[in-house]
Amino acid sequence: MTYCVGLLVDRGLVFMSDTRTNAGIDNISVVSKMKTWSVPGERFLCLLSAGNLATTQSTVSLLEERSVAPADREPAILNQPSMFQTAKLIGDTLREVISYTSPSGQKADGRFSASFVLGGQIKGGRPRLFMIYPEGNFIEAGADNPFFQIGEHKYGRPIIIRTYDAGMALEEVAKLLLVSFDSTIRSNLSVGLPIDLQFYEADSFMPGYRHRFDQRDPYYQLISEGWSDSLKAAFDQLPAFERTADVEA
Repeated sequence: MTYCVGLLVDRGLVFMSDTRTNAGIDNISVVSKMKTWSVPGERFLCLLSAGNLATTQSTVSLLEERSVAPADREPAILNQPSMFQTAKLIGDTLREVISYTSPSGQKADGRFSASFVLGGQIKGGRPRLFMIYPEGNFIEAGADNPFFQIGEHKYGRPIIIRTYDAGMALEEVAKLLLVSFDSTIRSNLSVGLPIDLQFYEADSFMPGYRHRFDQRDPYYQLISEGWSDSLKAAFDQLPAFERTADVEA
């Protein structure tokens, strides 16, 4: 299992992903689930992955190896005219990988399943964010659904819904997502540190700030401990429950 989030705000995009992967309780390792591409001044792309590790890695490898022309060394993913076409390329490649990997063909619920979150900006367009499904189709984020989660998302979703605001600074989004990840890590052992963070500032067309949080990171410790203390304090401030006479049915 994994947990990845891509979130769109007025000032750009913020991406966050955990790095835990496991093939059983005694075979746990650290693998980055975040891949970025950029052509400074022209485009920036960030891809988050969840699902079968072999499937996601094969998909990313094909995206990097395949070129528009045989003599062209630049991967096709950097030659797409729009973010929509980039999402379509990734969806087509994912569907192809699942089809030739799975003995029963394309199965969204099979053990070779995978999904992606793609975000970025190509010159001439605005920052955009997509969720790409195992079947190869995809949906786009907007005002009504400004973020996408893949993997183990249920524990970290409520805090994002309650707190998100389109006018947030990227640093505020990072704090919000760290709370979301801390809640998930405390609730599910299949999600774990380190956590990768990537900023993209709108119209910059280049990678923004990137950071990896591990268990020794002082800011992550402050967020984790501070959120726990704040929840306890908020709970204590709620009105006390008082027992009243039972009402007969």
